[in-house]
This record gives sequence, C-alpha cells and structure tokens, in this order.
Amino acid sequence: MDELIAHLPPGPPLFPDGEVTDEPTETRIAELIREAALEGVSDELPHSIAVVIDEMKPREDRPADKPLMDIFASIVVERDSQKGIIIGHRGERLKQVGQAARLQAKELLGMPVHLSLHVKVLSDWQRDPKYLNRLGF
Repeated sequence: MDELIAHLPPGPPLFPDGEVTDEPTETRIAELIREAALEGVSDELPHSIAVVIDEMKPREDRPADKPLMDIFASIVVERDSQKGIIIGHRGERLKQVGQAARLQAKELLGMPVHLSLHVKVLSDWQRDPKYLNRLGF
C-alpha cells in the first residue's frame, strides 16, 4: 500500500482538519444505537431495524461546566416478535442496548448523555415508500 500511495499525486484535503466524516452527528448516533441493538442477535433478528433520532438537545438547566445531552430515539422494527427480541425479558436487552449506545455517544459528543429509547413496530416498513421516506431512506 505504501508503494501505491507514493505514486499518487498530491491533492487538496477533502475534509477540514479534524473532521473525519460528513455525516451529521444525529445520523452517527442513530448508527451507534442500531449497532448496539444488533450486537449479539444476528441469528434472531434480521437487519430490518432502523433507528430514528426523535430529538437531540442539550439540557437547558445544566451549568456550562456540566453539560448533558438529551437524546430521544426510536428503534423501528417490522414485527411484534422483533420488538420482543429488542426489549428482551423484563427490558434487560433494551437496557443493555441503551448502556452500550450511551457510552459510545458520550465518547462521540464529549459530554454525558441521557438516552431514552423506544421500540416501535411499523409493519413491513422496508416495502412501504411512505415509511422509507419518514425513516430517512
């Protein structure tokens, strides 16, 4: 790879210094939540899962030196059985998803995060243009 790189012509940077992606922060956090939801359930849950950030805003009543980001997100599945898999027995699976995603979001944002997750069933959302549009596809 070093040999190939040595033969490439120099060019202008494609992103400003320190910027690693052109994806909006909300999209990146939605992907972190989706990844956490799919972790360990690949055999049980098909990839018919989407995550929508319903609201993301800094908590207003916090001092400037102790910020907190409130994130409200919906995990969208196609069937009730999938909802049960995501939530798990007594909500344990959803709690694990929230903990894993919250830690990653905290690292991404550089501040503590309050993450509220809800699971919604939208039957056959992958085949309905209306749902696809609403979910950002």
